[in-house]
Amino acid sequence: MSKGNYYITTPIYYPSANLHIGNTYTTVAADAIARFKKTTGYDTFFLTGTDEHGQKLQRIAEEKGVTPKEYIDVVVDGIKDLWKLMNIDYDKFIRTTDDYHKKTVQRIFKQLYDQGDIYKDHYEGRYCTPCESFWTETQLVNGNCPDCGRPVETAREEAYFFKMSKYADRLIEYIEANPDFIQPESRKNEMLNNFLRPGLQDLCVSRTTFDWGIPVSFDEKHVIYVWVDALSNYITALGYDQDNDELYQKYWPANVHLVGKDILRFHTIYWPIMLMALGLELPKQVFGHGWLLVDGGKMSKSKGNVVDPVVLVENFGVDAVRYYLLHEIPFGQDGIFNSELFIKKTNADLANDLGNLLNRTIAMLNKYFDGEIQPPTAKEDIDDELIKLALEAPGKVEARMDALKLPEALDEIWTLVRRSNKYIDETMPWILAKDEAKKERLGTVLYNLIESLRFVAVMVSSFLPDTSAKMSEQLKIELTSWDSVASFDGTKAGTKLGVGEPIFPRIDVEKKLEELEKIREAQIKANEVPQMEPIKPEITIEDFEKIDLRVAKVLECEPVKKAKKLLKLKLEFGTETRQVISGIAQYYKPEDLVGKYVVIVANLKPVKLRGELSEGMIIAASDDKDKLFVVNPGELPTGSVVR
Repeated sequence: MSKGNYYITTPIYYPSANLHIGNTYTTVAADAIARFKKTTGYDTFFLTGTDEHGQKLQRIAEEKGVTPKEYIDVVVDGIKDLWKLMNIDYDKFIRTTDDYHKKTVQRIFKQLYDQGDIYKDHYEGRYCTPCESFWTETQLVNGNCPDCGRPVETAREEAYFFKMSKYADRLIEYIEANPDFIQPESRKNEMLNNFLRPGLQDLCVSRTTFDWGIPVSFDEKHVIYVWVDALSNYITALGYDQDNDELYQKYWPANVHLVGKDILRFHTIYWPIMLMALGLELPKQVFGHGWLLVDGGKMSKSKGNVVDPVVLVENFGVDAVRYYLLHEIPFGQDGIFNSELFIKKTNADLANDLGNLLNRTIAMLNKYFDGEIQPPTAKEDIDDELIKLALEAPGKVEARMDALKLPEALDEIWTLVRRSNKYIDETMPWILAKDEAKKERLGTVLYNLIESLRFVAVMVSSFLPDTSAKMSEQLKIELTSWDSVASFDGTKAGTKLGVGEPIFPRIDVEKKLEELEKIREAQIKANEVPQMEPIKPEITIEDFEKIDLRVAKVLECEPVKKAKKLLKLKLEFGTETRQVISGIAQYYKPEDLVGKYVVIVANLKPVKLRGELSEGMIIAASDDKDKLFVVNPGELPTGSVVR
């Protein structure tokens, strides 16, 4: 029987080709919450997607020589692949380029205009393209965007404005009357004191300086400003104001919008006011979590501190990554990603505590009972504490999850894991096995351990779905509903288990850290933008005309004795030959150059290098690091002038 409906959303993500572990955090958290609600009997709908309009995307596409949609399609496929890799089980993925969304947004905009909440005027101010945000001069920080810290542009254009100020007092009253609407508490105070109480300005909701957006239906030189477009996805995805609004009627208002703290203002001020103006219910809660930081700062490609979730999954498995994100990051606050801590927590909590408990239990059952589960017929008082703890754990986990305390929910599960390990030490099955008279007691002890592991497999399924599935397979149990952990008797005696396999092999910390560092260095190097050498002082055309560049063919090539960097080349130069000494030995083997055509400075004054005469200079291009390319003129007749 369903406990009711539950609707959870992530923000729709900006189509970036460089998603990092920080972006992944929000979606993994939402996935765990959605899975948990489904497991505990709620009819749950989980929405995610992509926000695909705006000036920045149009500029990127133009630079790449493709249409915005062509560029975005490729990136969105990558995002979906990442969510699949991270085992994200969403119910719908919305794209703001979907036709149904665009048409509904146009109708929403028209309704707000018709009722007088949107009006036309001119905008002049400061605009941050990366954040798609307008700012006043007083809101800037050191002249830059207060959100991302990047430079802003001056914008002046005709625009439509939304009367935010009209609804500000009403929103303040709503927030004060509904203390759980904005969580955590610190986020609520920030929105009230920094934005609402000082007074709201009307919001610019259209642009005319670019056209990659949803056109205003009654004034098509305007496109609808990205936040009206993007925020509406939470209801358009459910069929609001469409022929089939069954999902909207069923799931709205949302139980929780899960967002990063950097976009909290849009979700707790702009979006609620839009809904008020439309006469719609507000979401029950907006939860603003913190950032995942590296080295004390926000992840940034330019800083070289981006953590790639794909690399982590390839090296440690998806559930190790999910566990760290869900357990080690205080939900609602900023958290730190540290590779060494990540590996050590994987070893301690997953390999040692959980993995070892499963391995030891199955190994003992195989050793002492040929893998067959025995009935619990010889209980003792020492069992009661373990059984009581197991029976109380599901309720404690559910209470934690209802309060969106994800790390604490996992703590409750691991309390049972660690108590089960202690139970092994207390009962000492290896001692019981030596006494035939205690065979029934040994069977009961192992039954209690397997039943505890069944409880863990059910409770952990929302957080670590792959781990839960592997445990279930090894324990020969079927994962059922939350009700299955209401009694400590779900394991069937007589079931025969196979040989267990480690679900989390122990990791060599130092070795793996070295491997990760090499991967990180390779990624940084691959993403580096070559720095151009400073341009030398200007010369005149007359100066340039003094340089005589000619084509020559390499006839012979050998190293210069006692000179690691120098090669001696014999060149065919028209009807004569020349010898040139060139410092390219670290880039080319002598045999690679023989027969090649090169460009030389033919009128360079001859010099002696390491006792060898050099009659010219070979032209090459280098990045001053590990690459150098000799200029190839093609097979022109030797002596040809290069102009």
